[in-house]
Amino acid sequence: MTLPPEIHPQKSPTSGPYPVCNDADTASLGEPTVDIPAVDAPASSAPAVNEAAVGEVAQDTIVVEEPVVEELVVEEPVVEEPVAKQSVLRSITEWVVILGVALVAAIVIRQFLLQAFYIPSGSMEHTLEIKDRVLVNKLSYRLHEVHRGDIIVFERPADDGSGSKDLIKRVVGLPGETVEGRDSAVFVNGQRLNEPYLAKGVTSSSFPAQRVPPGHVWMMGDNRSNSRDSRVFGAVPQSNVKGRAFIRVFPIRSISLL
Repeated sequence: MTLPPEIHPQKSPTSGPYPVCNDADTASLGEPTVDIPAVDAPASSAPAVNEAAVGEVAQDTIVVEEPVVEELVVEEPVVEEPVAKQSVLRSITEWVVILGVALVAAIVIRQFLLQAFYIPSGSMEHTLEIKDRVLVNKLSYRLHEVHRGDIIVFERPADDGSGSKDLIKRVVGLPGETVEGRDSAVFVNGQRLNEPYLAKGVTSSSFPAQRVPPGHVWMMGDNRSNSRDSRVFGAVPQSNVKGRAFIRVFPIRSISLL
C-alpha cells in the first residue's frame, strides 16, 4: 500500500514560523455567518387564472345595452289671438253689465229715493246759498205727512212766471189752516208763527188771510223780501211735491242737515 506523500507547510520568508494566509483565507476569517434556510412562499389557495382564457371570454361576451326611451312631449299649440279676443270681450261684457246695473240703480234711486238739486237763486238765503246742492228724499211723504218747517222741492205752478221747472221753499201753512201776513210777521190761525230759521232782521210782508185748501200747503222762502212763493201763486198742491230736502252736500265745507 502506498502512502500519500507528506504535505509540509510552506514557510513564508516574511511570516516566520506561521503559515501565510491569502485574501481568500482572510475573508473566511471574518464574522461568523449564519446560514438561514430558504422558506418557500405558501402556495395561494385561489386557483390560478388563465389570462388567455379570460381574454377569450372577454372577446366572446356581448354587452346588450337597454334602449333609451325618450319621452315625447307634445306641446299644445298656443292660440293667443282667440284667447286675447275672449279676454277683451269678457272685459267689455263685464263693464257693460256694471254700467247697466249702475244706470238702472241710478234711475231707480233718482225716481223713487233720492235726487240732488241745485240752488239757482237767493230765495232761501241764508239757509241755502246760491250754487248750493241738496239731496231730496222722495220717499219721505210716502211714509208720513208734510210737516211745518220742512224744506221741500216742488214743481212750480203754471202761473209762477219764474221760468224755473222746480222750486224749493219752506212749508209755513198746512191744509185747512189760515195764513196771514201782518206786523212784519206770519200768523197761522191768528197766532204769530215762531220762525227760528230766519236770519236776524228778516221780516215778512203783509198779505191778507188765506185759508189753505185740503191737499195743499202754503210755501214761503226764508229770504222773505226776495222770494216768489205762495204770496204770489197761492197754495201748492201736495201732488206737485217731489220730496223733502234733508241735507246740503255742497260745498263740502258747508255739509249739514236741513
